[in-house]
Amino acid sequence: MILRLRDSIASFIRTEAASGVLLLATAALALIAANSPLAGLYGAFLDLPVGVRIGDFELQKPSLLWINDGLMAVFFLLVGLEIKRELAEGELSTRQQAMLPCVAALGGMLVPALIYAAVNLRDPVALHGWAIPAATDIAFALGVLALLGNRIPPSLKVFLVALAIIDDLGAIVIIALFYSGELSLWSLGLAAGVMLCLLALNRGGVTRIAPYMLLGTALWLFVLESGVHATLAGVAVALAIPIREDEAGRSPLRELEHVLHPWVAFLVMPAFAFANAGVSFAGITVAHLFAGVPLGITLGLFIGKQIGAFGAAWLAIRAGWSRMPEGADWGLLYGTCMLAGIGFTMSLFIGTLAFDLASYAAPVRLGVLTGSALSGIAGYLVLRMVSQRIVPARSTA
Repeated sequence: MILRLRDSIASFIRTEAASGVLLLATAALALIAANSPLAGLYGAFLDLPVGVRIGDFELQKPSLLWINDGLMAVFFLLVGLEIKRELAEGELSTRQQAMLPCVAALGGMLVPALIYAAVNLRDPVALHGWAIPAATDIAFALGVLALLGNRIPPSLKVFLVALAIIDDLGAIVIIALFYSGELSLWSLGLAAGVMLCLLALNRGGVTRIAPYMLLGTALWLFVLESGVHATLAGVAVALAIPIREDEAGRSPLRELEHVLHPWVAFLVMPAFAFANAGVSFAGITVAHLFAGVPLGITLGLFIGKQIGAFGAAWLAIRAGWSRMPEGADWGLLYGTCMLAGIGFTMSLFIGTLAFDLASYAAPVRLGVLTGSALSGIAGYLVLRMVSQRIVPARSTA
């Protein structure tokens, strides 16, 4: 069990690191498209109506919303599976293991949100985006760590994975509580009925994945119509899928996670990055960076994340609640906490929910890209500098 779990974590980190490189490429492609003669074609692609029709039932949305409401539901399904596995048997399964990333994640969500709110305190509309800098993009962050190779101890990579997963859990709660629309009780009732059926499958010992996916699709449709954000259906389905092994020794949860992970890493997240990272720089000056929304996001991600995550981790270790990750020191831990400021995917996603006005799309993207870039570059430089001092010492030892 321990060896299989260790192999699973190693595979997860390798896939996320490779996905981070692809995310960077697709984000760059979106920026190029939005600032070139292809801008019209790029906009037309995002507005392209795509529909599904079954008998008299028809669902039609622009391709951008299919990506943000549909593909991202698959992303949240994977996030839910990862959270459930970590709670059951991974880095969050015991108090000692979970304490450090949990405390660091909490600090890394609270301080950026407070900084953003302080910057935008006098603008009630801009305040809606307070949760944007509270997120961490696990793929990008691990991609930066991968550039440093074996200079970084594996324990810090696991710490960053756990921190980002807890961040995702926090983002899920935030979306459910603060970024849902007007509720339809009829649709919510139907969604609750489907959820009960999913739980009944689990309690009945059903281990085939197909029934869960069939009911999960129905759940997504009802949640979509309910006013609660449709992506949360993915998390709900994940909670119903059993992790226990059957007579043949297979776990439905681990099997589905293994199948979904490459699809999410190499299709869903790059598609989301391409659809949401394309900000036009036409008419944008340095002064725009200091407007409330982009400045609040940038400071939240770059300053708030490192202060909140590292400060909370320092407190947990000093107070004896947890211990320093094996093979790490304060410098390496600090650099890793800086990488938590790479918000990108989840930050952009929360940004799409926070504002109804299209005029806020560019400021959100500008702030997320700037804050994430600063966090990634600074975190890489700090880790490289600190690891150069530590690696020779390890070698002589």
